Amino acid sequence: MSRAFVNEDHAQPTQAAERRVSDQPNYVTPQGLALLKARLRDLQGPGDDPQRLADLHYFAQRVQSAQVVNATDNGKVQIGSWVTFADTQGEEQRVCLVGEDEADATQGRINWGSPLGTALLGARVGDEVVWRRPVGDLAIEIVEIDLG
Repeated sequence: MSRAFVNEDHAQPTQAAERRVSDQPNYVTPQGLALLKARLRDLQGPGDDPQRLADLHYFAQRVQSAQVVNATDNGKVQIGSWVTFADTQGEEQRVCLVGEDEADATQGRINWGSPLGTALLGARVGDEVVWRRPVGDLAIEIVEIDLG
């Protein structure tokens, strides 16, 4: 039979989509580790759904490789820091640097290894850093750093 007559909407996946584990160190906040462990617990149990098993494998790897970073008040942007920065027009944004599995841009939580995260990491209040973006570099100034 020709493939043109196969209804692929009802086809069952034969192989789950494996999540790619990044090459960057798996730095996480204490909250991020708790989230990873909770997700792993949620996935454990009977059954052989290929996607659940792939996710279980991914989160087990992420928990095992997690390196917890406890932010300290040292005056520098670090993983776990909330950072307020301003662009050259004075527009301010506030973000928190977190591990990649806990990143959620809608909540202002960004991956420390992202272009913005790497620009901010290690900076102090008053420092100007360059955020290297696909649409062009942007100079930003660190306005405030706090731990949450």
